[in-house]
Amino acid sequence: MADYQISSANLSAIENGLDAINRNLGTLNNNLEVVDHHVDNVDNNVKVVYNEIDALARDFHDFVQVQVKANALSKAQQRVIQIRQELEKKFGHYDIVRRTTTGILQADDLGIIKKNTISNATEELMISTPGYWLAPCLVALAAWINDQPELAERALKEGIKRNDEKTSLFFALICRRADRKTAALKWTQRYLANQDEENLDRKTVIILDAFASGLLGADSEGVVSKQMSEWLEHLADKPGFVEQQTKQWSDAINLKRKPLASDRYKYLRDCSKTWPALQDIMEGAMLHAEMLEYFTTIFEQEVSTDSLKAQLDEILNSLVTEFDDEEIPLRKEEKFNQFIIDFEGDEDRARQNMTIEQSAFEERKDFTQLLTDAAMKPESSHASVSTQKFAIALSKEWVSNAYNDVVAQNRMKIPNEIEINIDTFNDKTTDGQNETELIGKFNALVDEEKSNTLEQNVLSGFENFCLWGGGVIGFIGLCMMIGSSKLLGLIAIIAGIGMMINHFSKKKKVEQKRQNIETQFETKREVGSKLIRATLAEVVDFRAEFAEKDSESQKVVDFLEQISPEQYVRKLADSNRRIKVQ
Repeated sequence: MADYQISSANLSAIENGLDAINRNLGTLNNNLEVVDHHVDNVDNNVKVVYNEIDALARDFHDFVQVQVKANALSKAQQRVIQIRQELEKKFGHYDIVRRTTTGILQADDLGIIKKNTISNATEELMISTPGYWLAPCLVALAAWINDQPELAERALKEGIKRNDEKTSLFFALICRRADRKTAALKWTQRYLANQDEENLDRKTVIILDAFASGLLGADSEGVVSKQMSEWLEHLADKPGFVEQQTKQWSDAINLKRKPLASDRYKYLRDCSKTWPALQDIMEGAMLHAEMLEYFTTIFEQEVSTDSLKAQLDEILNSLVTEFDDEEIPLRKEEKFNQFIIDFEGDEDRARQNMTIEQSAFEERKDFTQLLTDAAMKPESSHASVSTQKFAIALSKEWVSNAYNDVVAQNRMKIPNEIEINIDTFNDKTTDGQNETELIGKFNALVDEEKSNTLEQNVLSGFENFCLWGGGVIGFIGLCMMIGSSKLLGLIAIIAGIGMMINHFSKKKKVEQKRQNIETQFETKREVGSKLIRATLAEVVDFRAEFAEKDSESQKVVDFLEQISPEQYVRKLADSNRRIKVQ
């Protein structure tokens, strides 16, 4: 076969073809770079979108919680208005009778109202409020003022028939107001004789009020003091009495806890899974100052200097104006909704407090629960300051035991180690002093994660092969072009150049990604280190504040210790009652 000769024209054509191929490959390479850039942008955008979606989800959750609380708050405010309207509609006519009571007494004191006017007013009330216990009592009172014993007797029997306990209480106070001490004690004795220390009428607090305020006189016959001593002795003999008192008073004390402000310790809130426990114990430590102020306020109030009649009128007003038993369901609902308002829509917190507050609305309770409610829930039990002093002093040992238990329980919940949770970093600290150690561990974690991520962002075996394989294939193609297989040679050259371009394109992309990874992890290192330092600083502050707040518990203990029961329970001082709580 004759040797094939390549003319200069053929070489020129080949060179032109190769130039065209080179230009097209250059264009293709540029296009690939543009595509790679767009892919990188899409990848980055997807990450941004995911981050934004995650942030949006958190914001949406927070928004939902805020909205739920706002809706609950709005509903509670509306419901309170509706309840009060319903109370006015159903029981508003009782208010007229209630207001008339002290009006009659004060009018009789002044002697400026005709007795017939008083009689007519009470008879009209008797007709307009059928079934209400106070109406016949007012008729009896008017008949008493007008010296009509037969009418007074009939009205009195009707009052006792409708509600023996309240009628007895009412006339015990009326007789004392009229300085008929013997009659007052007889009515008091009648009331107390109908009581069971385990199932007392919640109105018994009225007798406590009068007794604690010294309004029943010296109680020389020991009617009240003996009865209270017997109640306490019987209750103390019951199994589990001490445990019951501890829980009873502990619940009442914990009712005074206040929530920690939401802007306190923001780094611990966000960067520690231990935060719920920390928040709980801090609120428990803050309780000590609340209780000290609460007890101090009660015992620093001066004894009323009002006249005997004025004080008795106040207690009478409490008896007749406090809601009656049939009003309890609406009053309980009103209190629950008021809790929701107080806690800005937090229904869970409202339910917790209502569970503890429940006893104040119970129609019947034992004597010690009556004392607890009088001391710790005066708004619901309608106890005076004198009664609060009396109840706390009489229950001093139980209160002290319960308070020490509350302190101990709160201290038992103090975590020895506090978690630090920042992104993928999870570790612990005891007192926030191991900053160097934690920063070192965090940096090691960042380095490890960065190294693992960089290891995953390298050229594949094929992409590395493309550089040398492409060169070899291109060289083979060039040889084929010189030989007889021009078409196959051209294809081989194109394939070889394409492989080399792919190698350099992928290499550039990988290098860019690795640079981004370096930047991202360095940012993580910087931000994470700052968060760790800030969180550890708050750990130090938290431990210090907790220790300070917790130490105030001793002030409460000392305050309770200096209370002398005899000072506030003078009427019981001579009895032989000795209640052992240990």
